[in-house]
Amino acid sequence: MTFPSDSDATAPADRTDATTALMHRFNRAFTEHDATGFDDLIADDCVMEAVAPAPEGERTVGKAACLAFWKDLIENPSIQFTPERIDAFGEAAIIRWRLVAGSGPGHQMRGVNLMRVREGRIVEALGYGKVPGAERSATTP
Repeated sequence: MTFPSDSDATAPADRTDATTALMHRFNRAFTEHDATGFDDLIADDCVMEAVAPAPEGERTVGKAACLAFWKDLIENPSIQFTPERIDAFGEAAIIRWRLVAGSGPGHQMRGVNLMRVREGRIVEALGYGKVPGAERSATTP
């Protein structure tokens, strides 16, 4: 993933606005448990890395595989996804979110997705999350 550089800070507002709108549509599928139109958001060569299993996350390549992974989450009524913030920079975005998949602290997670867009479709989604119960050791910063 290419992170926004200083040159992206001056990216045309319409490109940033389009990326923000795309991220809202992406998030809405999860919050409303409705995958209608979701296929149109994903590029044929999309690459996705899930938050688990640690430390690398499950890597999924290609539109069909990414859609299958995401639709399993979207269509699962026990998963509650809450987006907290979207920051877009040209064709890159950061989505901060919270996910609850059951009751109790062990079933909650906060995380971010680093997203990259090309020609109005998601081409890369890298997920990172905080997992409850992970003990901090003396060597952990």
